[in-house]
Amino acid sequence: MNNFGKLKDLVMSLEGDFEKFYDKQNSAAGTRVRKGMQELKNMAQQIRAEVQDMKNSSGGEEAAPKAAPAKKAAAPAAAKKAPAAKKK
Repeated sequence: MNNFGKLKDLVMSLEGDFEKFYDKQNSAAGTRVRKGMQELKNMAQQIRAEVQDMKNSSGGEEAAPKAAPAKKAAAPAAAKKAPAAKKK
């Protein structure tokens, strides 16, 4: 859960800069927002890779693909409905 805390802290740290940029049109705050968003992107990519690695490395039943449901037997040809006649 450590990654979630870091992610939350990063987002919360950007709140003031978002307000300064959008409400007060402070361009320096906009630069900080862009920098923070880049950090957020990098952190998200790192977390995604970590989750995927953990998912792939977990052996056993969880990683095994689920069995496909059994297929129904095909209906006999006589039971199939005949195609509708064309109207003139």
